[in-house]
Amino acid sequence: MRRLVASLPLALLLAACSPAPTPPQTAAGQAAPADATLGSAQWYAWVDQSLGIDDGNGHGPDRGSAEWNQTVQRKLGQEAPQSKPGSPEWQQSVDALLRTRMPSS
Repeated sequence: MRRLVASLPLALLLAACSPAPTPPQTAAGQAAPADATLGSAQWYAWVDQSLGIDDGNGHGPDRGSAEWNQTVQRKLGQEAPQSKPGSPEWQQSVDALLRTRMPSS
C-alpha cells in the first residue's frame, strides 16, 4: 500500500508532462479542417491534397465529379467506403477515414 501511495506523485508528474494531443492529420500531413462542411469547396480541396488527386496546378478531375469520386475510391484502395461514390454517406465515410489516418513516416 505504501508503494502505491509513494508512486502516485510520480504517476501524476509523468501524466502532466505528457505532450498535448495534436489535431488529426492526413497521410499528406495536412491537418484536417475542423469546420469544413462535407461537400464544400474546402472539404474537396482537403481531400484532393490529402490523397494527392490534384497536382497543384489544376490538373486532375473536377472535384465532386464521377471521375473524381472514382479516383478517391482508387486512392483509398481496400479502405474505400462501400456506399455509392459521391453520396452523403460516402462523403462522411471518406471524411472519417481521412481524419483517422496518421501521417506516414
